Parts: sequence; C-alpha cells; structure tokens
Amino acid sequence: MAEVPVFDAMTQGRSRKEALAMIVDWFVAMVDRKGFTVEIQPTERERFEISTVDARRMISLMLQRQRHKSGLSLAQVAERLGVKSRNAYARYEQGVSVPTVEKLDELLRAVAPGCDLVLQQSASPARHWSGASAAGARTSA
Repeated sequence: MAEVPVFDAMTQGRSRKEALAMIVDWFVAMVDRKGFTVEIQPTERERFEISTVDARRMISLMLQRQRHKSGLSLAQVAERLGVKSRNAYARYEQGVSVPTVEKLDELLRAVAPGCDLVLQQSASPARHWSGASAAGARTSA
C-alpha cells in the first residue's frame, strides 16, 4: 500500500514497487494536464517523496483535495479567508495563482483546519517541488 495523506491518496499493489507506480499514475490522472509528470524517490524505510517540476499543479491539487475532504464549498472557504469573492480562493485551486509559503499556510488553515503541514528539505538533490515527504507519504505491507 502507498499513502499520501495530505492529498488523501492511497493505492494498493502486490509489491511496494507496484504501489509506488500506482501513486504516480494517481497523481497524473488527478492533475489531468498534458505533460504533467511526477517522480517517486524512496527515502528511509517505508517513506518516499513525490516530486515534480510543476509546483503550481501540485499545490492546486492539494488545496482541492483538502477542501473536498473537509466538505467545504468555494464560498465557505472564501468566508473563512475573509474575502468577499470565492474567485479569489478559486484562483489557487485552478492553478492560476501560486501562493507564497505564508499564503499557502493561510489557505490550508481555511480548507483543512486542524491539519498541520510540516515542510522539510527534500532528501533528494533534485531542484524541484517535493511535497510528499512533508505529508507523511509512506508504504506498508
């Protein structure tokens, strides 16, 4: 099994390798943008990192998944953020705008109160967005 809780994603395969390949497929299918790719880097024990050069799409997907998981409408999120228009928030979910780290924290608090996201430096030397290690991405038997 491979799980990425911050994206509310889980797959099962007959092996770790198969489960990780299925997580890659899951991300590509969920983002559904031509040319979008992710890579998996196994780290320690059961953990792994997911990386991509397209941080905009990963952040967009994370916000969408967290909002849906919380059962919130765009209007409810806008209200929590203290903005009048739901379009202000929707721009982040659509990938039109990319939030700063501070703004991402604010957005996540609005869509997933009580969920703490811890950012940490990637274990891999790659210079692209790597978010799953911060999200507790793991595999298990």
